[in-house]
Amino acid sequence: MKNANVSIFVSHFGCPQKCTFCNQHSITGAYGDVIENAKIAIETASRTLGENSKNAEIAFFGGSFTAIDEKYMKTLLGLAYEYVKTGQFKGIRISTRPDKISAEILDLLKSYGVTAIELGAQSMSDKVLSMNNRGHNSACVVEASGLIKSYGFELGLQMMTGMYGSDDETDIETAKKIIALSPDTVRIYPTVVIENTELCELYHAGKYLPPSLESGVELCSKLLLMFESARIKVIRLGLHSGGGVEDGYVAGVYHPAFRELCESKIYLENAKELLNADEKGEKNLYVANGCLSKMVGQKRANLEALKILGFDCTVKERNGLNKYEVQSGE
Repeated sequence: MKNANVSIFVSHFGCPQKCTFCNQHSITGAYGDVIENAKIAIETASRTLGENSKNAEIAFFGGSFTAIDEKYMKTLLGLAYEYVKTGQFKGIRISTRPDKISAEILDLLKSYGVTAIELGAQSMSDKVLSMNNRGHNSACVVEASGLIKSYGFELGLQMMTGMYGSDDETDIETAKKIIALSPDTVRIYPTVVIENTELCELYHAGKYLPPSLESGVELCSKLLLMFESARIKVIRLGLHSGGGVEDGYVAGVYHPAFRELCESKIYLENAKELLNADEKGEKNLYVANGCLSKMVGQKRANLEALKILGFDCTVKERNGLNKYEVQSGE
């Protein structure tokens, strides 16, 4: 069984910024519900996972965990640490802002058994960060990342593509700079226009044109290969389905199976390169076990694309092939 997270969303309690793309406001007076929901989520996961919970982390997401009220933060950490101390869960993962990391904060997190820290870097372009009201610069990401690694935490970095003021070249440069920081994990989130945000106002005013789904897949498939080639695990590619994204969605790169679209794109490009010098006609393509559907593509899109190029392909699985590898033959 794959490792699992018990995800507890803390919203943006105490977040000092209102980024252009975010519609979560600072909230006060609702801490009790979050604490109670956290207890329920952890207990439910413990029962459901059984022995597998020992490989799972209790994860506090929402983007600004170390920016919330310290007493409230300690309450949440203390609740989770009780389960970590007994060995029911392997650790605690938190997500926060780069400018809310300090030696004092890291000492506190270490004392409560936190094992992994994810930073919402979003972009390594100072211009893009400023245009989106992030409230920090790229140097802050570099400094916080180094400090986190020096304390022995697992480091995760999150980036966004297609932000206001950004483009593909800028996003690729962000990926290169993130790779240079050697994080353990990365999350890639294409920007989505959500109702009741500044970005939505910019979109309706014609000042922000979000990338198309097709161009988003094109870019993110390249980023995925960049990180995997650097042996950095991409633990999320695309926004989670549910969680209100569909309800508030206005525009932008979103698909509930976005990662599969990106991986299918990689298979298609590899197949095209393989078949480029071949005579057109019927072909057998082979991929690794479990990867057949990604080569075929959603609604057979890859096979249709190859057919347009003159190749009538049948896809089969073959032992010994690597991820994204495509072979042809009998």
